Amino acid sequence: MEFIDLKTQYARLKDKIDKNIENVISNAHFISGPEVKELEEKLASYVGRKYCVSCANGTDALTLAMRVLNVKPGDAVFVPTFTFYSTSEVVSLEGATPIFVDVDERTFNIDAVKLEKAIKMVIEEGKLNPKAVIPVDLFGQVANFPEILKIAEKYNLKVVEDGAQGFGGEINGKKACSFGDISTTSFFPAKPLGCYGDGGAVFTDDEEIYNELLSLRVHGKGSFKYENVRVGYNSRLDTIQAAILLPKLEAFEEYELENRNKVAKKYTEELKDIVKTPVVPEGYVSSWAQYTLILENAEERSYVQEKLKEVGIPTMVYYPIPLHKQKVYQGYDFNLEDLKISENLCDCVLSIPMHPYLEDEQVKTVCDAVKKAIIEYRK
Repeated sequence: MEFIDLKTQYARLKDKIDKNIENVISNAHFISGPEVKELEEKLASYVGRKYCVSCANGTDALTLAMRVLNVKPGDAVFVPTFTFYSTSEVVSLEGATPIFVDVDERTFNIDAVKLEKAIKMVIEEGKLNPKAVIPVDLFGQVANFPEILKIAEKYNLKVVEDGAQGFGGEINGKKACSFGDISTTSFFPAKPLGCYGDGGAVFTDDEEIYNELLSLRVHGKGSFKYENVRVGYNSRLDTIQAAILLPKLEAFEEYELENRNKVAKKYTEELKDIVKTPVVPEGYVSSWAQYTLILENAEERSYVQEKLKEVGIPTMVYYPIPLHKQKVYQGYDFNLEDLKISENLCDCVLSIPMHPYLEDEQVKTVCDAVKKAIIEYRK
């Protein structure tokens, strides 16, 4: 059994993907080919943004967002502590200070109440300038933007949606990657919409931001390639990756997102009475980048994980160490008592196979194995 079944997906889309790759090779337009622009237009249309700028990876997408917002030393940027390192890394790279905020136990996303509390604490301390917040759409579920945007407006903060895992999710019909001043996503192969390598994109409705992003991703270029008006990056999405993503986006819209939600519904129905399952608030749709259980403690998780491994069921732990406890932030000592939920989740979460090609029988096999292992452990 595959944790994320890219092989079956490729078999389903092989003819279209192979044809697109062959066209790119035949045309020899490997950098900034027409497929890149076509993909950007389709992505912008899908999420409901005016502009999309593709780039080399999801981390670069966040880095570009930091640059256009002029995040700099002395600024505080608020990020969830239960997420992947790149969300805080891009803040540190600009010399700014990430302020870690706890998450909601059942949605796994940044806690809006604790976010406002952390903002107030930074203001009262007076050492840093509150500049922005980067809510993460973790495991496919969009963050609580109705509340986050109110808080950001109240304290004059910019909002950058980290939609690396959230592409396809929505709140009341509004798609992930359409919230805030800027939104970003990743096309890492394991993401809901992934390419066959690295890739990313930045979305905005602001024309000035859009034009600066276009410049920044190509060495800070001006009106043409050899005019440089700012210090930029070499961060373009390869044409071949765009060509691969085009049929994948079509499949994602047509049936993959729907299938992911069907699998998640079956998991929840089977497992909700024996283990904590993810909660999707009313009006929300998740794209289920992961389906993540919450076990009672680290020992139970280890037991369940080992028992599933014995019967050939792969699992993953996202994430075993909260950001505020990473070695790179070993001197971090701000607001530590308000980060306990994330610390507990790091000890208890376990993700089980999730992809749009899981058969009903496979889902039942996973559920039966999870239930059996938990019952055995709790005897």
